[in-house]
Amino acid sequence: MPELPEVETTRRGIAAQVIGLRIRAVVVRNPALRWPVPKGLAQRLMGRRVGAVRRRGKYLLLDADGGSVIVHLGMSGSLRIVRASDAPRRHDHLDIVFDDGRALRLHDPRRFGAVLWSERPEAHRLLRGLGPEPWDASAEYLYRRSRGRRQAVKSFIMDSRTLVGVGNIYASESLFEAGIRPRRAAGRVSLAEYARLAVAIVKVLERSIRVGGTTLRNFVSATGEPGYFRQTLSVYEREGQPCRACGAVIKRLVVAGRASYYCPRCQS
Repeated sequence: MPELPEVETTRRGIAAQVIGLRIRAVVVRNPALRWPVPKGLAQRLMGRRVGAVRRRGKYLLLDADGGSVIVHLGMSGSLRIVRASDAPRRHDHLDIVFDDGRALRLHDPRRFGAVLWSERPEAHRLLRGLGPEPWDASAEYLYRRSRGRRQAVKSFIMDSRTLVGVGNIYASESLFEAGIRPRRAAGRVSLAEYARLAVAIVKVLERSIRVGGTTLRNFVSATGEPGYFRQTLSVYEREGQPCRACGAVIKRLVVAGRASYYCPRCQS
């Protein structure tokens, strides 16, 4: 699933190309996404100008004259800028066509993505309960919120009500950087450890963004490029391989139904 770095990579790839353009049409080839494409979306967007392209957690927001198109990439989605006249491929479900003859095209083989409209996106049901962005979350915030919780710290930081954008890959990598085992109870992690973890999360996300995110299966950027963060992963999907820091064998366990990886020597 595209996570925060992949969505941010997509945002950066399309922002400079669409800001200031006017929407000429919306072509919906298949409305049956995770949430159906709203009826009348084409009529609602026609003639509006794109003022900004933002990200909130894993959601992209195309601000357009009095509201925002909310885009979620789901499990396998990607967005690309193409010529509107280019023949669609299989699974190209929707185009937002601009007045310069280009289109923002959603490709989504598994159809778990979404394209919605809201005049008040921050109040939309998908966004209003989200926690802070990792860059805005202090160690003190994480420490206070975790008190008394038996929930595993990995699940705690992956909960979008606590923190947005820390998916499975980035949670495993951040906990390794901070020296914390993924199954530790969130309420038993100290303030000093949360200070290390808050810094580690931002460092890991920023490193991934710099190389275009992580491609495990489907993800490509707005220019069609895969993400290259996979080549530098420290623990994720490295079960049985030596730790890059100490040489110990990387272990795998399951936390809340998700595969988790850690170094038994570097993390406690």
